[in-house]
Amino acid sequence: MQKPAPATPGGSRRARPRPGYDCDVVIVGGGIVGLSTAYAITRASPGTSVVVLEKEPGPARHQTGRNSGVIHSGIYYRPGSLKARFAVEGAAEMVAFCAEHGVPHEVTGKLIVATGREELPRLHALIQRGRQHGIPVRELGPAQIAEREPHVRGLAAIHVGTTGVCDFGAVAGQLARLARDGGAEIRFGSQVTAVRRRPGAGVALRVETDRTAGLGSAVSAPGPSVVRARAMVNCAGLHCARIAQLTGDEPAARIVPFRGEYFELKRSREDLVRGLVYPVPDPAFPFLGVHLTRGVDGGVHLGPNAVPALALEGYDWSTVRPAELAGILTHPGTWHMARRHWRYGAGELRRSLSRRAFTRAVQRLLPEVSENDLVRAPAGVRAQAVLHDGTLVDDFLITEGPHAVHVLNAPSPAATASLPIGREVASRALSALNALESVTR
Repeated sequence: MQKPAPATPGGSRRARPRPGYDCDVVIVGGGIVGLSTAYAITRASPGTSVVVLEKEPGPARHQTGRNSGVIHSGIYYRPGSLKARFAVEGAAEMVAFCAEHGVPHEVTGKLIVATGREELPRLHALIQRGRQHGIPVRELGPAQIAEREPHVRGLAAIHVGTTGVCDFGAVAGQLARLARDGGAEIRFGSQVTAVRRRPGAGVALRVETDRTAGLGSAVSAPGPSVVRARAMVNCAGLHCARIAQLTGDEPAARIVPFRGEYFELKRSREDLVRGLVYPVPDPAFPFLGVHLTRGVDGGVHLGPNAVPALALEGYDWSTVRPAELAGILTHPGTWHMARRHWRYGAGELRRSLSRRAFTRAVQRLLPEVSENDLVRAPAGVRAQAVLHDGTLVDDFLITEGPHAVHVLNAPSPAATASLPIGREVASRALSALNALESVTR
């Protein structure tokens, strides 16, 4: 008689892997995309055994938990792109998910404001793009801007009705619970240091585990171990290119980290901003510019200002990791990108080093703000994929190799789009399992 599958820490039954394997699918990375993928696999294919490996002591410690918490509408993204499709779908799904599971959220809408005449053609193009996507947009003049945001100044604006805010860290935590309830095992404090393809039969990952990670992870002992899986999913975010290389797959792009620096309004000045206010973005860059965001906690964030980081997890100028920095600087795309965009980068660097320059950027939208109104807030790091010719990858990038799926570019709006992205990645991982089945029959 077969023994019952062991219970997970949440009390559900964990799926039993095939003989010779520790799981069917191993997912590297416990951010919102990795956890959404685990959840999607357990829903689409009950009985598939899943292990999530996350090097941090809990979920959502990097891109997921260090952003402005905006549920993006999808208005910025090129029609037909994965970003456009997944963001439009994902925004509605994220609101429904938050409502169902009691995650703090609010659908506020947002203003995209033109402060100069040269921005008006780009604003009108966004109106057309929004309508192409079926997003509710409304054109506003100066008086209507003042009705919604009395302290914001602009020549014209559009109101995007489907934008909102939520706590993406709480979303990731809920996805982890749902994945566990579906039988997945989540191991925190588990860092992948090597990957070997098993000939015709999946992958083996060498994992360094930290017993102090805890937080519900099912780690049997500290030190090195091996996880054998029939398929691997790489959702390692800032470290995704390194994991792809460890697997033996040369990534089409490398990660160049950009630190997003934020300030927040001091409490006595939070009434200057009621909701979400964005500038008109420059389509030549994947960054949206310094914007104003009232979060679910009522605080108002200003930023981000985007500057190159000196480490993959370089959350300040003092964090420098020579090996990672050398990898960034030896990537030819880094230098091609720098030559092409140095003027833009110089402006970002100036705002990073000068609070006065940052304040001037905010004053384009919010003239009443002063340097004394700003309090520095925690920074985030964007995992920006850059091709060898210096092109900034503008869409989500998901590639495949033998027994492996790699998510190589999933910055903003990946948190918004995490539920449809998770289903897409899960579908590819299950297809890899099915292909392996057909070969081994």
